[in-house]
Amino acid sequence: MSGFGGFLLRRTLGTVVTLLAISVLVYVVFYATPGNVAQISCGPRCSPAQVHQVAEQLRLGDPLYLRYWHFLEGIVAGQDLSTGTSVAHCSAPCLGVSYQDDQQVTGIILTKLPVSLSLVAGAMVLWLVIGVGTGVLSAWRRGRFTERVLTGLTLAGWATPVFVLGLVLMIVVCGQLQLLPFPQYVGFGEDPEQWAWNLLLPWLSFALVEAAPFARLTRAAMLETLAEDHIRTFRAYGVSERTIVVRHALRGALAPVIALNANNVGSAIGGAVLMESLFGLPGIGQELVHAVKVVDLPVVTGMVLVIGFFVVIANALADVLFAVADRRVVLA
Repeated sequence: MSGFGGFLLRRTLGTVVTLLAISVLVYVVFYATPGNVAQISCGPRCSPAQVHQVAEQLRLGDPLYLRYWHFLEGIVAGQDLSTGTSVAHCSAPCLGVSYQDDQQVTGIILTKLPVSLSLVAGAMVLWLVIGVGTGVLSAWRRGRFTERVLTGLTLAGWATPVFVLGLVLMIVVCGQLQLLPFPQYVGFGEDPEQWAWNLLLPWLSFALVEAAPFARLTRAAMLETLAEDHIRTFRAYGVSERTIVVRHALRGALAPVIALNANNVGSAIGGAVLMESLFGLPGIGQELVHAVKVVDLPVVTGMVLVIGFFVVIANALADVLFAVADRRVVLA
């Protein structure tokens, strides 16, 4: 198979292999390290009988490869989990059960995931608009006062910690000026307007910091494209500068922006811990912090796997979009 179909098949197989490698690494790190894994998973308040039950549920008496196989089988096909008095079925993808809350990890993640996705999706739109727009304008106005101002603002945004910027904006915008309400998550299905209104400040805080590398990358790629021979040919034929910048130079600069955005989206879902904690958003980042504090090992494992899944999928999607933007990638 050749062409785009072959490229897509190779990327799909590579994604599956990468996800399997991540699952192996996560399982070994959390469940094959020295120590009483059953006691750590169950928590310090568990009785010896409860610890024994957890050890049986995790199949700690089996060889490591067999234990991992059952773990993977649960993710792919689901499994039955013993609660001591009964057996409950955990549908795929089954990531185990929280021994602190007595809830299935998958259910906990699905409850928290919409909050994190809402935060990252809205911020992504803003950081692309702000970052790419700033980069294009800086390249267009190269050597002028506008470029120096935008470059200074970009560096300031890059150097400012996201929690500092978010705290300052919350104090000024919500507290002093009262232009926006203090963030309080409202589900999109409940009230779309309030959902966006309450997330506007977290979106803006996240985007202002994340937009900085996009601005610098877009500016560099634009300047490189504007220096190519075909751009000089367009100018010689009298094509307007606006058309050259928007239609030709920007298109050539999109490929590295797509790759960077994929990395940002994947890592932002797991890296939004500070934003969710600062604004009180009940997402997976905040839940991960709580699980680490109470040593809820199944929840920590499940969260790490989900974050790794989003990073891998986002990069795979970026490869496909990269190939669509530049057909030379398919032939490589």
